[in-house]
Amino acid sequence: MEAMAEHSQETRVTGESGADKIQERLQRRHQARAEDAERKKEAKESRSVAEENSEYFSSTFNAERASIEELLSSCSGADRAVVTQTLEEATVKTLQLQKFLNDSMLFLTQYDLRRAQDALQKLLTSSADIREEALPKKKFAFRARSKATDKVSAPPVTDTPAVTDSTKVDVVAPAESVQCCFSNMDNVCVIKTAEEIHKQDVLLTHLTNCKVRLFGSPSTLHMTHIDNCEILCGPVSSSVFVDHCRNSTLAIPCQQLRTHNTTDTQVYLHITSRAIVEDCRGVGFAPFTFSYPTLDEDFIVSGLDRDRNNWSQVDDFNWLAAGTPSPNWTVIPEADRKTNWEL
Repeated sequence: MEAMAEHSQETRVTGESGADKIQERLQRRHQARAEDAERKKEAKESRSVAEENSEYFSSTFNAERASIEELLSSCSGADRAVVTQTLEEATVKTLQLQKFLNDSMLFLTQYDLRRAQDALQKLLTSSADIREEALPKKKFAFRARSKATDKVSAPPVTDTPAVTDSTKVDVVAPAESVQCCFSNMDNVCVIKTAEEIHKQDVLLTHLTNCKVRLFGSPSTLHMTHIDNCEILCGPVSSSVFVDHCRNSTLAIPCQQLRTHNTTDTQVYLHITSRAIVEDCRGVGFAPFTFSYPTLDEDFIVSGLDRDRNNWSQVDDFNWLAAGTPSPNWTVIPEADRKTNWEL
């Protein structure tokens, strides 16, 4: 009898335990279903919000784009003053539209993002074409300030000294391609506006103790025989070539930089590829820190990626020892970097 009672008790305990396990499994299953339903609900709501945001972006972006296109079309047949004012207004609106796109990237599909970027590029191209046609540049015109004189006349392009180093011919632009030239200057301050150097090939040669300020986005920049100068430039859409530069400071954003025969020079750089040095020594690199009011606009015009800067990735063609840093260039210590620039 006692054994039967114990067996009956074990059976009840086992039954109760089994029932508890079943109940626990049911509760877990119910909880999992509830969590799955909640995730699906959240995903649906998220998709709904994304769709609403996408629709809002598309309608707002397209309306603003149409407004800018209408502004640009109004330049046809207008006088110079009206075109200048209209292009300035269109540029401001385009910058605002670019910011709106940047702020909306998180919820945009890759397809919508590419379409918007293409539309922005078309607006910039249209603006540039209208500016090129309606506001022709004055070739070789410039403003210069000197400690000794108030005005400095630009020398004729034909007087620009020829480069004698035949091994570095890639550094200097061919004469027929140079659209803006400064040469044979000593102790002057040279200034170019964005309108004057837009998509131009700029040549600086035989400058000593000069300060050069290039506000805008040139196509290329060539510097040769630069001594004790400070040269600050806006975003260069393609390449910068430097040859025979010494004791100078350069601040340049560009796609490509090639530096030859340069000594004791600091380069504040924004570059989307890799910088190249050859036959150089004492060259220091730091990130680009120069700023001026229309820098953001000029970055857009240049097409350079503002978020991609390989300023410290430098290839020395005279130093091929893998794994050992080149002694010909260094990174400028943060404490020694220049942050305040005179405009």
